[in-house]
Amino acid sequence: MKYPIEVQQDVFATLIDKAKNTEWGKKHDYQHINNYQDFVRNVPMQDYDSLAPEIQKIREGQKNILWHSDIKWFAKSSGTTSKSKLIPVSKEALMDCHYKGGKDLLAIYHNNHPKSKLILGKTLVVGGSTKLNKLNTGSYYGDLSAIIMKNFPVWVEQRRVPKMKIALMDDWEDKIEKMAISTAKEDVSNISGVPSWVLVLIRKILENHKTDNIFDVWPNLELFMHGGVNFSPYKEQYQQIAPGNQLNFYENFNATEGFFGLQDQSGVEEMLLMLDYGIFYEFIDQKDNRVVALEGVELNNVYELVISTNTGLWRYKMGDTIRFTSLNPFRIKVVGRVKHFINAFGEELVIEQAEKALSVVCEKTSAQIKEYTAAPVYLKNNQSGKHQWLVEFLKEPEDVNLFVHLLDDELKKANADYEAKRQHDLLLGLPELVVLPKGSFDQWLNKHNKMGGQHKIPRLANNRKIVEEILKMV
Repeated sequence: MKYPIEVQQDVFATLIDKAKNTEWGKKHDYQHINNYQDFVRNVPMQDYDSLAPEIQKIREGQKNILWHSDIKWFAKSSGTTSKSKLIPVSKEALMDCHYKGGKDLLAIYHNNHPKSKLILGKTLVVGGSTKLNKLNTGSYYGDLSAIIMKNFPVWVEQRRVPKMKIALMDDWEDKIEKMAISTAKEDVSNISGVPSWVLVLIRKILENHKTDNIFDVWPNLELFMHGGVNFSPYKEQYQQIAPGNQLNFYENFNATEGFFGLQDQSGVEEMLLMLDYGIFYEFIDQKDNRVVALEGVELNNVYELVISTNTGLWRYKMGDTIRFTSLNPFRIKVVGRVKHFINAFGEELVIEQAEKALSVVCEKTSAQIKEYTAAPVYLKNNQSGKHQWLVEFLKEPEDVNLFVHLLDDELKKANADYEAKRQHDLLLGLPELVVLPKGSFDQWLNKHNKMGGQHKIPRLANNRKIVEEILKMV
């Protein structure tokens, strides 16, 4: 926090030095990279597809390709907008990034809550599953959460629930049943996981115990470490099942490719950008595509995250967008995904605006949303275009028409381009709301083998592919 630029410079120098004798390092002349400008000249921007040939070599057992140490684990991304990716995970990434993030979050939490008794209870980790990678008997792939659990230090494993054979089950439905039964018997003080799936588990436990208060089951529960999706649509539901101020919510920004940020202030919804985790950051300004290092960022601009990591991802475009809420220290909020937006009519609606609007409308109408997705309906004949929202409610609004109009109003407040396109309904008409039967989104996830773990519903899309798939199913 005190010396952010110097810390990033140290990380950069270490990464270049460690990789200079790899196949990638020789190809891009890492031996003669002395500063950031050299790096930019020698190494073009990458994404998963451009790095896929090198990753394939690593999966086949070849060594010293992108990173100097052996790679035995591959984290499977959620693949909600494209085919699943297998991201290499080095021992350095596990120890100096993912585990370091967990330890830092716990340390910060105890610093903020000195009377905490969290360490006396058990840690519930709601993760995915892992399988053997058939390409090479010495390599494994699975959800990142499962890889992390597989390699937990002994001191963590002794306090973690449920047992590994349950935690790594493939059948998510059966897994929830077994987790609900086994973990309800434990003294759980803290939970780690994606809000949507943790909520499914807790609701199952409450159903089994015929109560609507999770403290009846886990009286010492005090911390939920969450990430993966925006927490705002779920906050009210958690407050209902965990009434009062006993349960603290701390957010982290932990993707398949690395651990990037964590909430360091109680009750403040922004995250400290973690600069000493073996990740060198660059940022693509979404206004003009200008690429800057940390010292070049500005407040409130939206940036796509670009990372170079201690697992061999070089100038890798994440697709995640963030904005800086503070430059001293560097704190961020996650805005959304580069691919998760609607801009069919020049409205440039991003997920942050959609999430905020829905949160406000749900509060005004006492509605609760389980899942949603939205996509454009394009101009046809003399009809204006519109946005079609597919929503699965936990609690449906009494007046669906009012919900739609309030949503439209909130989107206009949040986005001047959207408001302009809505004038007189000429280009963009009133949103269309399709209320889906319960279980519709789970059915879509199940059809695409994406149930559980880190898989989540794409919120906004600039095409109708996902929307049409879901509509055909219902």
